[in-house]
Amino acid sequence: MRQGVYLNCPSIHKIVFYKKNSKENENCRCWSHGFSGFRYAKSDYTVVSVEDAIAAHPQIAIFSAGGSTSLKYAPEFAKVGCTVIDNSSAWRMDTKVPLIVPEINAQILTKNDKIIANPNCSTIQMVVALAPIHATYGIERLVISTYQSVSGTGVKAVQQLEDETQGIQDGVKVYPYPIHRNLFPHGGDFLADGYTTEELKLEQETHKILNDPNIRVTSTVVRVPVTGGHSEAINIETKKDFEIEDIRKLLNHSRGLRLLDDPSRNIYPMPLYSEGRNEVFVGRIRRDHSLPHALNIWVVADNIRKGAATNAVQIAAYLIDHQLV
Repeated sequence: MRQGVYLNCPSIHKIVFYKKNSKENENCRCWSHGFSGFRYAKSDYTVVSVEDAIAAHPQIAIFSAGGSTSLKYAPEFAKVGCTVIDNSSAWRMDTKVPLIVPEINAQILTKNDKIIANPNCSTIQMVVALAPIHATYGIERLVISTYQSVSGTGVKAVQQLEDETQGIQDGVKVYPYPIHRNLFPHGGDFLADGYTTEELKLEQETHKILNDPNIRVTSTVVRVPVTGGHSEAINIETKKDFEIEDIRKLLNHSRGLRLLDDPSRNIYPMPLYSEGRNEVFVGRIRRDHSLPHALNIWVVADNIRKGAATNAVQIAAYLIDHQLV
């Protein structure tokens, strides 16, 4: 029998898989270059080479090692019948590769999909909130402002924030400016039209996941001195009119969402609440009085969990539960 799941780094993916599917742990292995093993939850895990991982013919491999690694090795795993769930941007806009958020479009997956793309962190949490609104009222246009955690840049960015918070002058520098007590409208690389790659992802990935290229999208990505999650202010123009209370009820009963929306008691989503959680939190739901069919919402989620690891593991669980591997 083939090994169950291979993960390409001893990361948060491993931890989320352990917690969600503890009975599967004995079938879970890790592969990496230059890593011999690690210990988690009182258990030791061996890290094998990529060649040994491919030779084991695993059912599922979760990749989280950057685009170049994914482009090189995902097809090699696919050749031996393994289904790859890739967390990089390498395959997201490939027309032959499904871009999946399980709450929205996992039903399009088939046994023939051997490479599956995990969307960008900021896109995932946004579309979980947008999908039920789009399905019920139709979405014409989105205006998005994101307030993204330094953890989205990586561990060195978190270290920069910690160093600056502690007053360490010669610490790690990832950003062109200090991030402690500061923020900047810069996420990803700048493009010729003045937008960034992070902003482009919000547009392109939303179109693909919601299967609607006609939604007009514009965004500004802001990096903020937070480690616990991404926050997004989203203005939504709909095709049909709505009642705000109906929007609240719709989101409150949508899978993967948790409604926190009671301003009279100062209850609204914050990274403080989202860190270490798998849900997407939504609140500050209110009508936009400047347009006939528009509203504003505030969406927060742990970008490392639902924005990456949890979503990947949920895809793997769907594949197993629906006998697609």
